[in-house]
Amino acid sequence: MRRHLPPLNALRAVEAAARHMSISLAANELNVTPAAISHQIRLLEDHIGLPVFVRSGRGLALSDAGAAGLRDLREAFARLSAAMDAIDSLGEAGILSVSVAPSFAAKWLLPRLGSFQRTHPEIDVHVSASMQLADFAKDGVDLAIRYGGGTYTDVVVKKLLQESVIPVCSPEFLATHGPLRSADNLVGLTLLHDDSPDNDPSCPTWEMWLRAASMPQIDATRGPRFNQSSLVIEAAVLGRGVALAKTALAAQDLRSRRLVQPLPSSMTVDFAYYIVAPRAKLNLPKVSHFIAWLESQVVPDEQQLEVA
Repeated sequence: MRRHLPPLNALRAVEAAARHMSISLAANELNVTPAAISHQIRLLEDHIGLPVFVRSGRGLALSDAGAAGLRDLREAFARLSAAMDAIDSLGEAGILSVSVAPSFAAKWLLPRLGSFQRTHPEIDVHVSASMQLADFAKDGVDLAIRYGGGTYTDVVVKKLLQESVIPVCSPEFLATHGPLRSADNLVGLTLLHDDSPDNDPSCPTWEMWLRAASMPQIDATRGPRFNQSSLVIEAAVLGRGVALAKTALAAQDLRSRRLVQPLPSSMTVDFAYYIVAPRAKLNLPKVSHFIAWLESQVVPDEQQLEVA
């Protein structure tokens, strides 16, 4: 026989309280009082005959029963949300919410997005540019593109493209200060630094790059610094100096000759760009259409641009 399920409101209250580890924050999210959240939690605990939370002076902690069911409960709500999307629009049309890091949004996604909109005018893409990991159940995000090591739990992960780092500058800068035939030609030039919080130890800084080029005597600590990769690229476009740029982010500017690669050095990094989505969302045609389009936009290695 099918088991009698507890009230949906009780499950929602427990999921929200477990996610926030706070009765009050769960109440704010669900627009009810903390007393109402506590009441719903007690209903579920009475239904299963076990405590879901362990209450102490430090706040809430999940009991063994709560921890055992939380993952499936979260996935169930994600599936319910995806089911309602499918019912509302049959999954073919409507809003597609995409979470993506700001630099990737500005330099890679947005310049290409017009082609998707021409192919699928029935889908309105909403881009949320954020460094924070998407909460698919809470934020209504359909899929995310993340730069990292690919170790994301409880979601489907597909590698989109690998990243590498190359030196870049504007053609005007190169005409004035070039040609740059080797690393020693960088002596006296302004170096632009990417201080974006990627947490990728393999991504070379100027200190690492110059050490690998046997040019440790160049002072790699000097020069402007930026906390977003897109800002470093824009500074190079404006002729402010030579930058170490992520190839995928600089690709459009290299193709349009707003940037050139003055030296042949290229260093592949460990991190890559990944498509991340709940498994339930993959059943929506609008999501599968967008993933197929993303993969079609990846330029094969043999089409990479030449060094200036």
